[in-house]
Order: sequence, then C-alpha cells, then structure tokens
Amino acid sequence: MKRRLILYGSRIRSFLEELGDEEREKLEWTLELVRELDRIPVKYFKSLEGAEGLYEIRMEWIKLAFRIFCFFDEGNVIVLIHGIVKKKQKTPIKEIKIAKELMRAYHEEKKQ
Repeated sequence: MKRRLILYGSRIRSFLEELGDEEREKLEWTLELVRELDRIPVKYFKSLEGAEGLYEIRMEWIKLAFRIFCFFDEGNVIVLIHGIVKKKQKTPIKEIKIAKELMRAYHEEKKQ
C-alpha cells in the first residue's frame, strides 16, 4: 500500500452511506487505485485550482461525476473530508469552501 486513506467528519461518512451498491463498488475500485498506484492518473486524482492543499478523488458512474475532497497529512496519509455528486462542469465554490473549512478543522483538532 502506497497511501493510507482515512475518513474525517460526518460529511464524508454521510456521503458514502448515501451511495448505491454499484456506485460504492466503483468508488472502492477508484480508492484502491489511489492507495496503490505510484502515479495516480489525473482522471482519478487532481489538485483543486485555487484551493492550496486540497485534492479531489474523481469518479464517474454512468453520467454522474462524483468528487471526494481530500488532502495529504504526514506523508502517505490522505484524509477524505467531503463528497459531492457534481452536476456542472465547474466544481461549486461553496463546496470548495466547505472542504477548506473541514481541512482547517482537522488541523486544529490535530493540534489539540
């Protein structure tokens, strides 16, 4: 395993619970790529422009685009914080703000 993935907070857990069986299966396959590949293709993992330190795990299922916001913590740990079903070409600014706040909260909590 190249990377370890951890969940932080209720938002990501709620998002994952709402997925159907086939969507969850596809997501698990995508997460396995993120865990195992030396170089993850941009199709599945990309940094978010204008949101320093934030990344998105990208998955498509039928005609839906799923995004899981995440960031690196201490080397090979990726913290999953928020997920959305993307309905437009551009990632909504509101969702990026939520992800930034969750990343900040994670780091604050870790300091304590």
